[in-house]
Amino acid sequence: MSYPSLAPYIMKRPWLMRWARPLSEWYFDNAGYRKLGLRADDLIPEEDEIVQVALKRLSPKEAYDRVFRMRRAFQCSLSHQLLPKQDWTKTDDDYPYLEPIIKEIMAEQTEREDLESMVINKRKAAKSAH
Repeated sequence: MSYPSLAPYIMKRPWLMRWARPLSEWYFDNAGYRKLGLRADDLIPEEDEIVQVALKRLSPKEAYDRVFRMRRAFQCSLSHQLLPKQDWTKTDDDYPYLEPIIKEIMAEQTEREDLESMVINKRKAAKSAH
């Protein structure tokens, strides 16, 4: 799930941020998933084991909303239509809801692997002279 990102580099440089923001907004608007009512995290493939665990950790309301968005988008896709403009996902509503949970699970797995691979050496008792 880990992938290289230029975001930290770009966000540290205001001049680059002013240039990249309109380009990124144009890209997300033309990606098409917002016109189907989806959010970016709805596009994460569910086949990965970590994503399956993350989906189980979603709140009931968030899980219901995700299923609703997916079914509505699938219905639009079958009928070859887009949602009415008022139902498109707005930029402010397209925030990550699944990715933070995925990162948390990956950190837990890394910590678990580190703890399981830890080698504990017992101190040898000092011989006492009696």
